[in-house]
Amino acid sequence: MALKTEPFTVNIGPQHPSTHGVFRIQVTVDGETIVDLKPVMGYLHRGTEKLAEEKTYTQCIPYTDRMDYLAAMSNELGYVLAVEKLAGIEAPPTGARWLRMIFAELQRIASHLFAAATFYQDLGGWGTAIMYMLGRDREQILDLFEMTCGQRLTTNYMRIGGVAQDIPPEFLPALKKFLAEMPGRIDEYYDFLAESDLLITRTKGVGILPKELAIACGCSGPMLRGSGVPWDLRKTNPYLYYDEVDFDVIVGQNGDCYDRFMVRFWEIGQSLRIIEQCLERLPLGDIRHPFSPDFISGTFRPPKGEVYAAVEGPKGELGYYLVSNGTTAPYRFHVRAPSLINLTPFREMCIGWKVADLIVILGSVDIVVGEVDR
Repeated sequence: MALKTEPFTVNIGPQHPSTHGVFRIQVTVDGETIVDLKPVMGYLHRGTEKLAEEKTYTQCIPYTDRMDYLAAMSNELGYVLAVEKLAGIEAPPTGARWLRMIFAELQRIASHLFAAATFYQDLGGWGTAIMYMLGRDREQILDLFEMTCGQRLTTNYMRIGGVAQDIPPEFLPALKKFLAEMPGRIDEYYDFLAESDLLITRTKGVGILPKELAIACGCSGPMLRGSGVPWDLRKTNPYLYYDEVDFDVIVGQNGDCYDRFMVRFWEIGQSLRIIEQCLERLPLGDIRHPFSPDFISGTFRPPKGEVYAAVEGPKGELGYYLVSNGTTAPYRFHVRAPSLINLTPFREMCIGWKVADLIVILGSVDIVVGEVDR
């Protein structure tokens, strides 16, 4: 005789473990099977968009660091590009543009390493991924950030019209060492992670996101590309010098948790390719932009108008919508946060799966709640 069960609702979160931040999920289950789901957001809300409307345009830069705090360089890049577009500022010197690309791709690698390591932990794996992906490889990238701007996480390095300062003498040798070692490490990770029974059993065919639903929900980044859609702003709407470097857009086939993991995994190699090409073209002595005193003093006033600019962040399309009323602070400051948008199909991805699969599916989305709640 079949066991009769009655659906009931449980809360998962807002404690931090497994929900990747203070994130609450109301889950209705029938036994162990998910029959309905509702994400409840706002537990980490700090009012970034409203706070920014009371700050000067330069003072807004550190606020962007604290949204996706695992991708500060990318957050800053999207914002300063939006301000430069709003103010009609000419592109920064050649060296500053190449340097922006180097740091954006280093940040992408660091973010994907963090996503892969924590995802493997969500599966029930432990030890190797965390210790090596985070404790070795990501730490090397954070060392590069620290030697350049003094910070490892919230970098505050990009500036309107350029970057804060030139790279130190020890930066290039350390970066070249990282570029020489990392390809071999990717091969090692593939051997003991990508083909492991744990990863394949718990991710293949799990949490499928059809490409039609991904497009309808506005998903972007590895979420969209994992479903087989080759959409990458670095290719489709290139900024800086991305149209002058050669790299591949990595896509999946089935749109499941495995494909999303592998898209991020192989994108690390493409970012290494981009950085190597940037280094070949990086002119020395042409990094720092001759800043206008207005940027520093807080008297910088873009003309009245509105603008939207976006970059391909590690999690997808990171866009900034700015409105200027001619004062020293943005009249409106709005962020198109990929972590938030990518959660749109989360309910549909989870229904029919087990509670244990819920954690795996959420991990495959790769959210940072500081960007979800802003």
